[in-house]
Amino acid sequence: MLRAQINQWLANNHDHGIKLLQNLVQENSIQGNERKAQTIVIEKLRKIGLKVDAWEPEGKQLVEHPYFASPRTEFKGSLNVVGVLKGTGEGRSLILNGHIDVVPEGDVTQWDQNPYSGKVIDGKLYGRGATDMKGGNVSLLLALSALRALGIPLKGDVIFQSVIEEESGGAGTLAAILRGYQADAALIPEPTNMKIFPKQQGSMWFRLKVKGLAAHGGTRYEGVSAIEKTMIVIEHIKKLEKSRNERITDSLYNNIPIPIPINIGKIEGGDWPSSVADLVKLEGRVGISPDEKIEQAQKEFEQWIQDLEKVDPWFAKYPVSLEWFGARWVPGSIDLNHPFMSSLTKSYSKVTGEQPVIEASPWGTDGGLLTSVGSTPTIVFGPGVTEKAHYPNEYIEIDKVFEAAEIIALTIVDWCGVER
Repeated sequence: MLRAQINQWLANNHDHGIKLLQNLVQENSIQGNERKAQTIVIEKLRKIGLKVDAWEPEGKQLVEHPYFASPRTEFKGSLNVVGVLKGTGEGRSLILNGHIDVVPEGDVTQWDQNPYSGKVIDGKLYGRGATDMKGGNVSLLLALSALRALGIPLKGDVIFQSVIEEESGGAGTLAAILRGYQADAALIPEPTNMKIFPKQQGSMWFRLKVKGLAAHGGTRYEGVSAIEKTMIVIEHIKKLEKSRNERITDSLYNNIPIPIPINIGKIEGGDWPSSVADLVKLEGRVGISPDEKIEQAQKEFEQWIQDLEKVDPWFAKYPVSLEWFGARWVPGSIDLNHPFMSSLTKSYSKVTGEQPVIEASPWGTDGGLLTSVGSTPTIVFGPGVTEKAHYPNEYIEIDKVFEAAEIIALTIVDWCGVER
């Protein structure tokens, strides 16, 4: 009966949901430009009837926290938004967490539409952030709207969070945790293609500097090429990647070729075609297992780089320097037997008639912060396809936004309980 009511409400409000998603996608909420999109969220939360808390994250407690990661330390003009729906009491609480920030659109010539058009074509809504992750955020808002419109009195509190900075390491979610927002469980509707991710890998960025010895290109044998030494460094790192991944036996990674990759994303070196390069800079990302601490992965990587001197005597005299910088995502996991897993999988099956696919996440989310810092067990599940996130012509299937909303609404009811 309840499921039928929720389904009917969502069907009756189909156009409203699409319009809400369009309005959010049409706001270019890249880092530092989130306020207009957050204003839309605030207005929606107030219409639903939630108590709204909006603030600009700040303070030493945030920026000096060991898990703080962001290219900026001031967030003036960038709002974190939380909406609280108080329960009647004696129910379990739930955080619904989504990020409002999007990555830049990149080369606009690779887009068939304006990157912020929100245009609907053949059941898909296009635009930067549609799948990562404004579509998921709208699923949350639709689920809450349905429950409120149907007058369903929840026992437990529901805490909706629209945070900044996820794409840069999670400072928005960390700020919400430090503001006191915790719950018995959390759901993040990142684009999992409707798979359930009880485990999320973490990651961190590194910078290496490989030294050489400059010489004229015509007598390059008198110098030592930092570029050639960099090739040794890269091969050495690939061996570490192989070793780290061979240790992972978790069946949730069976369909992921490299569970915790080490990726070299940027190389910069040399300053003249006719000179032997004396310095190369590498920047990359280390994947961290859900069962691993950031500090453990750091220590292993640091030791591995020191061991280069055993590979080539050059590195004993001119060691490769290592710096941890920029973004960082904390790994996290929830026990597969946790009752919140049961609530979500049961709701999924009710709506779809099928059993969900349960895997480990191939990328980091704010779930690690919620779990590790906020003591809130977290699951990642939502509409949208990972392969469309950060890509030109990003889109989300509209039907999946509504299907996810129905699943989430039933999960809220089952988890938080209903006052009879």
